[in-house]
Amino acid sequence: MFVCGRIVGQLPARLTHVNHLYRPVKYAGIVNINNLRHSSDASNKKPHKPSGTTIKPEECVPESRYLKSQKTIPACETGASCPAPQESCKPNSMQNQPNGKGSDFSKNGKYQFRYWHLVAALIVTGVAYKISSSFLKDDKTDQSKGQSKQKKEGRRHSRSKNKVKVPADSKLIPKEVPYLLIGGGTAAFSAFRSIKSRDPKAKVLVIAQEEEFPYMRPPLSKELWYNTDRDTTAQLRFNQWNGTQRSIFYEPREFYSNVTHLIESDKGGVAVAMGWKVTKINVISKTVTLENGYEINYDKCLIATGTSPKNLPIFEFAEDNVKNKVITFRTKDNFLDLEENVSNPKCKNVIIIGGGFLGSELACALARSYKSKNIFQIYKEKFIMAQVLPEYLSEWTTKKSEAEGVRTISNTEVQDYKYKNGRLSLVLTGGQTIDADQVIVAVGVHPNTDLAATSNLETDPKIGGFLVNAELEARSNLWVAGDAACFYDVKLGRRRVEHHDHAVTSGRLAGENMTGAGKPYLHQSMFWSDLGPDVGYEAIGIVDSSLPTVGVFAKTTEANAMSVNNLSDEQKNSKVSRSNEKSDSQSSMSQIVKNVNNTEDNVEEGKKEVREDNINPEQPTKYEDFEKGIVFYLRDDVVVGIVLWNIFNRMSIARRVLAGNTKYEDLNEVAKLFTIHED
Repeated sequence: MFVCGRIVGQLPARLTHVNHLYRPVKYAGIVNINNLRHSSDASNKKPHKPSGTTIKPEECVPESRYLKSQKTIPACETGASCPAPQESCKPNSMQNQPNGKGSDFSKNGKYQFRYWHLVAALIVTGVAYKISSSFLKDDKTDQSKGQSKQKKEGRRHSRSKNKVKVPADSKLIPKEVPYLLIGGGTAAFSAFRSIKSRDPKAKVLVIAQEEEFPYMRPPLSKELWYNTDRDTTAQLRFNQWNGTQRSIFYEPREFYSNVTHLIESDKGGVAVAMGWKVTKINVISKTVTLENGYEINYDKCLIATGTSPKNLPIFEFAEDNVKNKVITFRTKDNFLDLEENVSNPKCKNVIIIGGGFLGSELACALARSYKSKNIFQIYKEKFIMAQVLPEYLSEWTTKKSEAEGVRTISNTEVQDYKYKNGRLSLVLTGGQTIDADQVIVAVGVHPNTDLAATSNLETDPKIGGFLVNAELEARSNLWVAGDAACFYDVKLGRRRVEHHDHAVTSGRLAGENMTGAGKPYLHQSMFWSDLGPDVGYEAIGIVDSSLPTVGVFAKTTEANAMSVNNLSDEQKNSKVSRSNEKSDSQSSMSQIVKNVNNTEDNVEEGKKEVREDNINPEQPTKYEDFEKGIVFYLRDDVVVGIVLWNIFNRMSIARRVLAGNTKYEDLNEVAKLFTIHED
């Protein structure tokens, strides 16, 4: 009985405890999981209220205090007459209770103890506690699973969800503007800067499908990965080559005008309508149509829609769980998502598909920044950068990439995938499989030319892009700049270039021509790439490994000079020759590598002759060392492209060589213009 008495005494406290345990379950249905993404235990959090929301007093206290039914007060207690004269007026707590069989109250109204009451109370308490604990456990588990799923699967798409158009209503966009730019990338930025420099009071409207102000893309695969401070990276700031830090955004938000008030401004300005897409251009009436049918009239218009990354067909129609592990890389949101996913300790295997510029840069950057991760690069060519560099240099670059920690898988393609129990595996050529926690597809881009079909604009069937003349004009009062422009190069013929410098230069020229300059596009744009600390290069012109090439590389060691003196006549006449140059107290040497034909047989033959060129078998072949030099690309014996291999600040010389349009008998003499031995 003593034990039973203690249990009975604890019943009120136990029931109160059960009530508190059960209360969070009532709120679980209205908790927004997006507001709990950074919480480690959200089960005990109150419902989220947006900032500025007034909270009712009853929402600050337990719900039961305000949801209990009010006591029934007899009318006689309020001063009114009793409704039934046969019933006596007594306080509510003293009202007569029926005293039939089974009543729990005695005649005097006092409670009488029953043993079965104790048993029933214990049973009810145990059942209630078990149920509430189970609900609470399930609630915590569901919230934990929800948060985990959001972090793993939903966070990647969170940056693309809940984005609104700016302005929200197309009616707030001016109906007529002097200058209209379609696209919000580097070319558009360069164009409106050019327009404003020639017409300070110009009113420029930029319609950007991406919900961001213009920003630069090269740091997304280069400098941003070199930051050791993740807070700085999250702010999209990076260190430039001169040591200063800057944001990837070209201008701060304060620079831009409000879209609604653009036309009203006496000083002009640049406004960006973000999240909107132009679906049609009427060149005759000089109007553009947005996706909702809203029309805007223009005086001058520029198309700068850029490119979009390609994806593998097997991933385009994959289930969501697979798509959550696969990313194409183009925007700042792609970078933030990838950086966040790769930083996750559970992410062990990162697969980069593609052996070009982007894939190779990302592979080297990730391998250098994440030593504990397995970074795989899968490509169908024999070596990385095979479509750009001659094979001997592509092979040398691949070895340097592997030295950085990249695990290369050559001559291989991804044919299928398997997904089981939350694990993704890629099926490679020959049936080999490889587990993947994160997949990056970097297999090239295609120009965004959807407007061509709806606007009766011409595109190039071979290299893609909107066809424009040397002044970058597609039709009257309509220009195209950047990656989407297929322009006529007066020196090298019709081209389409997908590099940052071309976007800057072509955008600038288009902006000048939109203000009446009428200039042809004569500039030879350049591009650059960094693959770890030992490989950095700049290039200009047509850089295509299918063209014949001549490479001149520098050597500055005395041992190499001695080797030259020991060469036989047969070796001197081989495809690889060396010439001595005296430079002060040290002996400098250049080695020339001619890749006359890029067929595999000829390349292998050239490599074999070079390897037979060893004087001392114990020393590494001189062919293996390509640390610094120049590579000339030839078409009809005329230099049409140049790669400056680990040589910088010589681009002006390279432009002069291309502009000469001359057939050179001795490219070693041309290479001397670049003073490759001085750095």
